[in-house]
Amino acid sequence: MTVRPIRPDDVPAVVGLVRELAEYERAAHEVRLTEEQLTTALFGDAPKLFGHVAEAGGQVVGMALWFLNFSTWRGTHGIYLEDLYVRPAHRGSGLGRELLRTLAELCVRRGYARLEWWVLDWNTPSIDFYEAAGAVPMDEWTVFRLTDDALAAFADGHPADGHR
Repeated sequence: MTVRPIRPDDVPAVVGLVRELAEYERAAHEVRLTEEQLTTALFGDAPKLFGHVAEAGGQVVGMALWFLNFSTWRGTHGIYLEDLYVRPAHRGSGLGRELLRTLAELCVRRGYARLEWWVLDWNTPSIDFYEAAGAVPMDEWTVFRLTDDALAAFADGHPADGHR
């Protein structure tokens, strides 16, 4: 079992893992990611997305996709973990922990202040896993998002329906 940076030939497997994760999170209908999009994001002229994969038996069975954020309070970058996923048959083997630990090590080595991510509030196995690693929930924060029609309307200067 190994964890290593993602390579271009891993992209099909990683897209498959993203789809599996979305299915687990009850949101498979929301995934639009293509291999071409992921390849460009990871390996284009100025990549803003990075990744690591976990291998077992020569197969990619887990992944972490992440990007840099910045803490104005700390004055340094951090890592935002967009997706962490290990196939169910390989959970409990230490691969998820090693993926997360690899990112923590990267933060420490580069002088980044934080490693952070979101987790669905019903996903107690993941919450337990993160808490066992020493992570703490940010319960006082609420996540907001603009997407699709609301994003376009706001960008055009139109208020959201029912708001002025």
